[in-house]
Amino acid sequence: MLITMRAILELADAKNIAIGAFNITSLEGIQAVLQAGEELNQPVILQFAPVHESIIPMSVIGPVMVMMAEKASVPVAVHLDHGDDLNMLKKALDMGFTSVMYDGSALSFEENAANTRIAVEMAGVYGASVEAEIGAMGRQEFSSIGEGEEGEATEGCYTDPEQAEQFAEATGIDALACSFGTVHGLYLTEPKLDFDRISQIRSRTGLPIVMHGGSGVSDQDFRKCIENGVRKINYYTYLAKAGGMHVKEKAMEGSGYVFYHDVTLWGIEAMKKDVLHTIKVFSNLD
Repeated sequence: MLITMRAILELADAKNIAIGAFNITSLEGIQAVLQAGEELNQPVILQFAPVHESIIPMSVIGPVMVMMAEKASVPVAVHLDHGDDLNMLKKALDMGFTSVMYDGSALSFEENAANTRIAVEMAGVYGASVEAEIGAMGRQEFSSIGEGEEGEATEGCYTDPEQAEQFAEATGIDALACSFGTVHGLYLTEPKLDFDRISQIRSRTGLPIVMHGGSGVSDQDFRKCIENGVRKINYYTYLAKAGGMHVKEKAMEGSGYVFYHDVTLWGIEAMKKDVLHTIKVFSNLD
């Protein structure tokens, strides 16, 4: 069933859990996420990031995400992740996305807030939810893999709780992505997470906190983040890695032909297994 992210995060708040938001780059990814959610009877978020346009355009996969979400037996939100172009937000809303993220984190506070207010007004026409971001999460979700970068965030990258409160009041958003020590992609060193900062931002804004750069964080640290107010966790890199490595292993097992339909089934199998574990951790089922 297709619902808004706002409704899903209210459910997460009521249960003191987080909802996994899985970036989609293929039909197989949608199948893996929805099969896992339905098996555990847990809500999920399907999301598309513009950085993946080179793999599959939103115009192609977006309507499929919406259609399959509508047919799912569990609550599903369809979300545009890291939209830094208001026109792209409009396109996502037009095709049925129930949530969008305006990412103006590279802009000044004032311009970020002004554009976010436009996004909120625009999404309101569709009854959709809005996520926004202040702070810097570093690498994009598709795969610089961090070459030449340090794995730890610096203090200047962390979200300031007072500024977060001002931003929430100025924009009327439904969820806030903020920086507390995670980065996108594969970690080069163990992430240093500031759990108290999460709690402060949650307390001052009253908003569900969104965790970007969730791949590679330990199960224990995920649980600590959730305890302190994280309600949405973006997850992609290790999911894609799980599917890819399993396909590689299966392809190397035999000496005969490899058929593409087998590749897709292997990918779904491995990604579903990874999503099952992830949902169990986020929902405190494991």
